[in-house]
Amino acid sequence: MVRKPTGKNTSGRGQRDLTVKVKTARGRKLSSTRWLQRQLNDPYVLRARKEGYRGRAAFKIMELDDRYRFLVPGARVVDLGCAPGGWIQVAVPRINALGEKSGKKQGRIIGVDLQEVEPIAGAEIHQLDFLDEGADETVKGWLGGKADVVMSDMAASSSGHKQTDHLRIITLCEAAAEFAFDVLDEGGTFVAKVLAGGAEGALQKLLKQKFEKVANVKPPASRSDSSEKFVVATGFRG
Repeated sequence: MVRKPTGKNTSGRGQRDLTVKVKTARGRKLSSTRWLQRQLNDPYVLRARKEGYRGRAAFKIMELDDRYRFLVPGARVVDLGCAPGGWIQVAVPRINALGEKSGKKQGRIIGVDLQEVEPIAGAEIHQLDFLDEGADETVKGWLGGKADVVMSDMAASSSGHKQTDHLRIITLCEAAAEFAFDVLDEGGTFVAKVLAGGAEGALQKLLKQKFEKVANVKPPASRSDSSEKFVVATGFRG
């Protein structure tokens, strides 16, 4: 059950406590209650709803692109594990996928995911396991050539064991990187989510061999209590 803001005076100056409180319901775990309360009070969740994005993750790619400028008009983009589609929503106008920016090149974006994803205007979304043999050639066929950007916000299913989850997401990120090596054009960019935890050294070494610059970033939209960070590798050497 959700309680309305209490209106409790916490400063002596008439300010109200606007934090939404969530009561622990029968059958709901304490961890679930905490997650729900965090969601209800997360400014990025509220902003995503207001602005029509499919999740708060949209602001992560938005902030990364504001800094590194890889989603430019005319860019050919592949979004791995694209569900629910928030990253695609951000990319479509930035790469001019709908051709709405006169005088600018029109980009293309291909989204792939294991599950079916609701269509997004300006994007081509396919149900595909990018780990399947020949998936790279399939995607290049859909794209009509090589990509300028390969991006991934994928995360492996949580086991509840921090070290195991870290290894799983690093393995997934390494697979995404290998896919990117096959489909990226020279000078391209690879963006992917990783978890800090000590096992990402091999991935970092590999990326530094393949790209001119490799940055590790925690955008403001990433929760401060999360070990999540993003690797942004630019200048693919081909």
